[in-house]
Amino acid sequence: MAKYIEIANQLRSDISQHKFSQDQPFPDQLDLANRFSTSRMTVQKSLNILRAEGLIYSRQGSGTFVSKNADLIVQSDFGVDQYVGTSTLLGDRHQIESQVIKFEIRYPNDSEQIALRLNDKELIYDIIRQRVVDKEPYALEYSKMPVKVIPGLDDKVLHASIYGYIQNDLKLKIGSAFRKISADKANSNDEKYLKCGPMDPVLEVTQTVFLNTGIPFEFSSTRHRYDQGSVTVFVKSKLE
Repeated sequence: MAKYIEIANQLRSDISQHKFSQDQPFPDQLDLANRFSTSRMTVQKSLNILRAEGLIYSRQGSGTFVSKNADLIVQSDFGVDQYVGTSTLLGDRHQIESQVIKFEIRYPNDSEQIALRLNDKELIYDIIRQRVVDKEPYALEYSKMPVKVIPGLDDKVLHASIYGYIQNDLKLKIGSAFRKISADKANSNDEKYLKCGPMDPVLEVTQTVFLNTGIPFEFSSTRHRYDQGSVTVFVKSKLE
């Protein structure tokens, strides 16, 4: 991994652990260069990453500072390879609530059979949940899961953490996911549950998630308000 990426990762971790005060200037490039035994140019590249992520900002004549909402950005920003649930991602520092809008058991349609590798006689859970973070709408989840793979889902689990139940109660390990990220306009449910305007953009993440055994256990689509979620992708140049 390139040096400037390592430094950016360490500084991001330091920010998440509140090692820098939001009221005091961020360490300057020379101090950081000395800390990491590198050049100021390398440090500058690291800071550019954090600045692009919205974790730090420059105040003319005063220096660089940690953003006021850095704590939420660090936790709500997810990478393309992140498969943990919202409760794990945000729960340590934020109040997470789940409102169950729909919960039923039914037979899968054609696309659900393909995604979850089921036949038309195998039952699935059909779940819609509103996720609320610190009393504000965060996401709207549409999830389908095979009953035979994830037995015992009930209202209590749905109001807590499905992924926590899968890993802690069922002792299953999550492996990988196929994920598609796209943009959409708000629909009626987004307006109702995410407080979106009729023309607001929405970030939609559609995915099929697999256990470490290769068995698919979730076919879902999660819709985020345009200001309540983002995706971080790091692309490394082959010339580096």
